[in-house]
Amino acid sequence: MALDLSSFRKALASLEEAVAFSAPEADEHLRNIVRAGVVKNFEFTYELCWEFMKRWLETNVEPTVADGVTRRELFRLAAEQRLIDDVDAWMSYHEARNQTSQRYDAEVAEMACLAARDLFLNARALLTALEARND
Repeated sequence: MALDLSSFRKALASLEEAVAFSAPEADEHLRNIVRAGVVKNFEFTYELCWEFMKRWLETNVEPTVADGVTRRELFRLAAEQRLIDDVDAWMSYHEARNQTSQRYDAEVAEMACLAARDLFLNARALLTALEARND
């Protein structure tokens, strides 16, 4: 009578995955994949933030208030309306976003990941401000 080795095969396959996942080169590969995802989320979230600032200003202040303004001016207007606190922080996100769109390497990715942590807190505060004033 033949042995049913299916459970052994499954266990061995599972062990193989675990070993491959824990190998140093796999860890680096995984870090790169995760970092790329963080950068994409940073880009997407930053873009949504400034677009919602602009929309809120156009809806609640004046329809043309943000036409043709620089990003710094947009952030200044948003700060005047108490949507954001720190114009310079938002400019640093803008600069980081520009870097990710112009070149992508490990240095830029790491910088964007650091910016993403800070952006998260400020984006959450922006969302709270928008929700509170969303008539």
